[in-house]
Amino acid sequence: MGVPEKLAERMSMAEQHEYLRARFSRRTMIRGGAVTLGAVAGGAFVPGATAQAAVPARHTAPAAAPADGAHVAPFGRHLAWGNDPRTEITVSWQVPVAVRKPFIRIGAHPWDLSRKIEAEVRTLYTPAGVGASGDHTQYYLHARLTHLRPGRTYYYGVGHQGFDPAEPHLLGTVGTFTTAPAHKAPFTFTAFGDEGVGYHGLANNSLLLGQNPAFHLHAGDIAYADPSGAGKTADTGFDARTWDSFLAQTETVAKQVPWMPAYGNHDMEAWYSPNGYGGEDARWTLPDNGPDRKNLPGVYSFVYGNTAVISLDANDISYEIPANLGISGGTQTTWLEGQLKKFRAAKDVDFIVVFFHHCAYCTSTAHASEGGVRQEWVPLFEKYTVDLVINGHNHQYERTDVIKGGEVAKKLPIGGTAYPETDGVVYVTAGAAGRSLYAFSAPDTYEGHEHETDSVASFVNTEDGKVHETVGWSRVRYLNYSFLRVDVSPAPRGRQATLKVSGIAETGDRVDHFTVSRTAK
Repeated sequence: MGVPEKLAERMSMAEQHEYLRARFSRRTMIRGGAVTLGAVAGGAFVPGATAQAAVPARHTAPAAAPADGAHVAPFGRHLAWGNDPRTEITVSWQVPVAVRKPFIRIGAHPWDLSRKIEAEVRTLYTPAGVGASGDHTQYYLHARLTHLRPGRTYYYGVGHQGFDPAEPHLLGTVGTFTTAPAHKAPFTFTAFGDEGVGYHGLANNSLLLGQNPAFHLHAGDIAYADPSGAGKTADTGFDARTWDSFLAQTETVAKQVPWMPAYGNHDMEAWYSPNGYGGEDARWTLPDNGPDRKNLPGVYSFVYGNTAVISLDANDISYEIPANLGISGGTQTTWLEGQLKKFRAAKDVDFIVVFFHHCAYCTSTAHASEGGVRQEWVPLFEKYTVDLVINGHNHQYERTDVIKGGEVAKKLPIGGTAYPETDGVVYVTAGAAGRSLYAFSAPDTYEGHEHETDSVASFVNTEDGKVHETVGWSRVRYLNYSFLRVDVSPAPRGRQATLKVSGIAETGDRVDHFTVSRTAK
């Protein structure tokens, strides 16, 4: 049963959706397979919610009358999981100017976006005088969706007064997302760090979508709006508008693949309080289950299938770039151990993946290794036999052997298998997403071009400065643009579940692969 023909002639597509939604009962909607009332809940509209830059210029954003919404199109859509990827996700986007009554529509089919939910507005104002930024206001919108059904694909469109994605001529703007399954099942995720805006980031994004990942991990240094990266208001070149370009660049992937970031040193935008993360809070809505939402908004965890993922903020323990050193007062490390202990005991979790920005083990001539990570977190990774650690910071691909106690516990050649329960931990630097590349002190060695080296000269950043070291754990080095693909395969209890990890070049060629194997619970 549809809208009566004579009535339909006078109604827009959106109005027809609302008519049908009001006419049919909840029972009828359930039988028809549509999203039911109460199946989705969103965030509230917060008029005038504003974050602003802390500079001795004008401190209040100029009043902006909403534009004619018919002439304004949303852009920069990006998804992020809530605390439970089976039932929670946030859809975020941007508009170039103020609009009236922003909202999201969601439904079980692209032609049925009958559920309409108001969006939360977060306004980020950056006065002239902050780096290279002009007097600039950014409008970020967020809709938190809860009570979703596991393993279900939903269709959504974002809009505002004057721009309704349910209108026939705007159906091309409709996106999709798929919630995590209720039970263990095979899946793929991808990861990289240090993307920025440019051709190489765009090229890697185009390959990411082809991997069909369930989600993507970004290991920090996201857009490079602050190219200096020291986390200080004295940094030069900061331009808030870089984020507009970044979100437009990543939209092709991020509008349908949850994009889960950790924060790096270039993400400490010191003009926004507190601790330089005010801008990030405007742009992202991430799981809020971390230890300190105010000071550590990029610290959180989630479970997808049989895999627990933990995002950390290494700015808190970085000796190399100490702008935010100690901001958690030790609570992050305490929380991390609690999470590791919980996930190791969880009956449905086989693997634990940890990602953050600064490298635990890397031989790059730029940043190399972070002593704060080795001191604070590496002992916990080993104690709880973390299965995979993913970092960025150094703009190249490097993968270690299996490490325990700072030494090679087991060589892990290309194509080899690691058993964390007995062997140790494998660390991957995947920081070649798009920014200019760094260098190694030893020759490249990767799949099809292996050049084994017994020792590599490097250094580690400590509280007392750089300490030089010669290491034997650098197994794969690839100096070009790339990303990480991880294929997760569960197994029956007592059998071997696996993570098949691959380094993929911007060309699509595989430059590394190895397996992490663990007895399934």
